[in-house]
Amino acid sequence: MTDTQAHPHPQMSIDQQLALRTAATRLAEEFTGVYGAETIERFLHTSYDQFATTGSIPHFLPLLAERFARQRLQALARVEGHHHDGRPVALFLCTHNAGRSQMALGFFTHLAGERAVAWSGGSEPGIEVNPAAIAAMAERGIDIAAEFPKPWTDEVIRAADVVITMGCGDACPVFPGTRYENWDLDDPAGRDLADVRPIRDDIERRVRRLLDQLHVARPS
Repeated sequence: MTDTQAHPHPQMSIDQQLALRTAATRLAEEFTGVYGAETIERFLHTSYDQFATTGSIPHFLPLLAERFARQRLQALARVEGHHHDGRPVALFLCTHNAGRSQMALGFFTHLAGERAVAWSGGSEPGIEVNPAAIAAMAERGIDIAAEFPKPWTDEVIRAADVVITMGCGDACPVFPGTRYENWDLDDPAGRDLADVRPIRDDIERRVRRLLDQLHVARPS
């Protein structure tokens, strides 16, 4: 029995424990031959703890933990040389991971398709994605409603080919050898849809330019 099995989160319900065990099984299958059960459970439980302290709805905690752990394990596999698909990786960072970075992630994923990888994170993750940002992206046919604010982690930053920062200032992490670019954008927090649209359009222009710089083919 591993430490994570022996000492589950003290506030974790039986249903949540079962959901995490099921998630661990899924991740073990996905990362067979790359990472063992102990590493997977450690990433899963530390990911759970990240969201358990932010006021997330308890019912969704295991799902959020699984999604975040999967992203972190994929990043670690790239850093450690277990995964070579040749696709460039972009990481979008802002303060709350609720507006600017989520819109950038939405545009990048929509335009790049399977030809590149994008992640996002925040220095002080919020509780939910900004509804005005969701509405603004929906006008462009891009659904970011299922996204969730999350922190960044070392392996995610180290796996990125380019890190785009947006207003997180000195809180943004710096790793030697990583390409950084700062986008000076207004924060959509507290703004209505009409005020968010120009920010959205600015982000789209910047994402399209970034894709060109990364030599990622995209729709016209």
